[in-house]
Amino acid sequence: MQTDAADERWMRLALSLGTRALGQTAPNPAVGCVIVQGDIPVGRGWTKPTGRPHAETVALAQAGSRAKGATAYVTLEPCAHQGKTGPCTQALIKAGVARVVIAVSDPDPRVAGKGIAALKHAGIDVRENCLKDEATTAHQGFFSRLGKGRPMVTLKLASSLDGKIATPSGDSQWITNSASRAYVHMLRTKHDGILVGRRTAQLDDPDLRVRLAGLTDRSPVRIVLDSQLSLPTTLSMLNTANETPVLMCHAAGANTSEWAQTSAKLIACATDREGCIDIAQCLEHLGSYGLNRVLCEGGGTLAASLLRAGLVDQLVTFHAGVLIGNDGLGATADLGLGSLSDAPRFTLADQQVLQGDTMCRWIPNVAG
Repeated sequence: MQTDAADERWMRLALSLGTRALGQTAPNPAVGCVIVQGDIPVGRGWTKPTGRPHAETVALAQAGSRAKGATAYVTLEPCAHQGKTGPCTQALIKAGVARVVIAVSDPDPRVAGKGIAALKHAGIDVRENCLKDEATTAHQGFFSRLGKGRPMVTLKLASSLDGKIATPSGDSQWITNSASRAYVHMLRTKHDGILVGRRTAQLDDPDLRVRLAGLTDRSPVRIVLDSQLSLPTTLSMLNTANETPVLMCHAAGANTSEWAQTSAKLIACATDREGCIDIAQCLEHLGSYGLNRVLCEGGGTLAASLLRAGLVDQLVTFHAGVLIGNDGLGATADLGLGSLSDAPRFTLADQQVLQGDTMCRWIPNVAG
C-alpha cells in the first residue's frame, strides 16, 4: 500500500503531465494520469489534442500488462459515460488495476460520482481528494465552464512602472523585454482562446498566434470584440483563419454582410446601454463554443469591462523598469469607482523576474 506521501508524489507527477495539455483539449479537461506498479511508473499519459484519447487510455496503453495490480493516479475522476470513446472507468477495470487515486471529482453530470461508484463496484480500492486544491486550480477552466457557463478568464497587463502601456503618441513597442514577451506566448499555449478589443485589433493588427519555436501549432482561437463589425476585413489574422479560427463577437444588430464573406465565425451578442458588447454574455457564448480558458490581451477598455464585471479569474502583470508619465496611456480604462473599498483586489500567487522585468500572477481576493 502506498503511503500518503507517496500518493502525493505520484499525483504531483500526474498534475504536471496534465499541464502539458492545457489549451489543447477543449471542451474536455486537461487530465494527467500515472500508472505505478510497486514504486515504478509503468505508464504516463495526458489528454491529447481535441480531448481524445483521454489520459487514462494513453497511460494504460503504455503500461500494457504491467497495469494489472497497479495503482492509477488521475487528476480528475475517470469518466463513466459512453462518448466518442468508451468510458475510462471500464478501461481501468478491464486492465485490472488494483487501486485508483483521484485528485478531484468531476462535476460533469454525466460523471459526477458515477466513475468512482463504478470503480468501487468492481472491487477497486479508491482514494479520493488527493491534492484536491491543486487539482481544482489545474481544472479551473473546465470547472468554470461547467459551473458558471463561461471560461476561466486570465487578464494580462504589461506596463511601465507607473502603470502605462504606451506614450501619449501611442508608441508601445516594446515596453517589456523579450523574456516577458516569450512568457506571454507560453501563456497563449495554455489557453483555448485569446481575446482582444476592436481598438487593439485596429491599431496593432495583431496576428495573435504563438511564435515560439516548436509550439506554433498550439495557437489558441482568436477572438475579437467589435460591436458594429467596423474593422476592415483585411485584418492579418484572417489570412490564417482556416488554420487558427477567428471569432468575431458583435452586436446582434450589426451589419454582417461583409464579414459573412470571410473565414471568421460571427457570434451575435447582447449589448449594454452604451451599445458595447455585454462582456458577461459574450463569455457565455464562448463557453457554449467549448472554450475552457481565455486569455485577454487588450486593450484597456476591455480590461476595465472585465474588472468591473468581476470576471477576471487570474491577473498576470508584467512591469518593465521604465517610466512614461501621467500623460501616457493607462493599463485600464476608468473603473468608475466611488471609493477605494469598491476597487477589485487581488492576492499575489506567484512572482518571477524575467531578465529585469517583473511578472506577477494574482488571484481575486474573495475575502474582499
